[in-house]
Amino acid sequence: MYRQRGKLARPFVHSGMVVISAMGIMLVPVVSQEFPGMGGAGSEILGGVSAPSAVLSVATENEETGTQTSGRRIEIIEYSVESGDTVSTISEKFGVSENTIIWENDLPKKAVLKPGQTLRVLPETGVTHKVTKGETIYSIAKKYGVDPQPIISYPSNTFVNDETFSLAVGQILIIPDGTPPAQAPSQPGYLARRTPDAGSGVGSGSFVWPAGGHISQGYKWYHRGIDIANRASPDALAADSGTVIVSGWPDNSGYGLRVIIDHGNGMTSLYAHLQKVYVESGQRVVRGSAIAQVGSTGRSTGTHLHFEIRREGAAVDPMEYLR
Repeated sequence: MYRQRGKLARPFVHSGMVVISAMGIMLVPVVSQEFPGMGGAGSEILGGVSAPSAVLSVATENEETGTQTSGRRIEIIEYSVESGDTVSTISEKFGVSENTIIWENDLPKKAVLKPGQTLRVLPETGVTHKVTKGETIYSIAKKYGVDPQPIISYPSNTFVNDETFSLAVGQILIIPDGTPPAQAPSQPGYLARRTPDAGSGVGSGSFVWPAGGHISQGYKWYHRGIDIANRASPDALAADSGTVIVSGWPDNSGYGLRVIIDHGNGMTSLYAHLQKVYVESGQRVVRGSAIAQVGSTGRSTGTHLHFEIRREGAAVDPMEYLR
């Protein structure tokens, strides 16, 4: 080619292409045996894995509606009432309290549902709130009787600024464990009887069971105590000695009528949803003394005692302290 100054270049290139094509045709059976997934023209890729377009199609078709976090629903859904449905059965079906359904749908306490009726069902026990001008996460938390942190932490709640937790007017927040502002019972009516002052308010650090019954709800990330259900409404007992620092319903929150005891050793205990109380703020009580009667005030759907233990202000699992 060099001596003929390129006259043979074109024939050489054409011959080379023919040889390469022939080798490719002969190698196709060998390649097919080594990689059986390459049979169809563009239908599949190695190992029978679908082509990229097929993967995208399947992913789109199987995509579930609604936001999920670790398998948990975090958004409000609309549910069409079926024949035989009641507020109770729907609450059990979706794992929220009956009051949550009643509050969200503005239903009467003993609502009779009709087939085809549409209900909004929250993902958690609590309420929703539509933000108005001037409101903050802290004012909203106070309004519904909860701490700000569960509202901030709830996955579907978003903020204009994640550092200051500023809100947009009109946005809807889910308030876990929140309850609508309620009318507190009159002050003279809640003190049913008086338990004598104990004379000593220092706790031992050992807690006894505050009431008899069965545990209807345990300690969870959104439920910072245990619920002890008992339809007989027994007395609630001081789990340890201490000084009463709250007695009554001072803030219209979901705890309802309650008693909080400071045990003087960094520990406090809370007794909520009471029907009657027998002690006053500032009074000292001994472990095992009757301080109230179990009831169903505040955000409660049945007679039970909500019991919390807090250590240095932080809620802890009561089951780790009760004896």
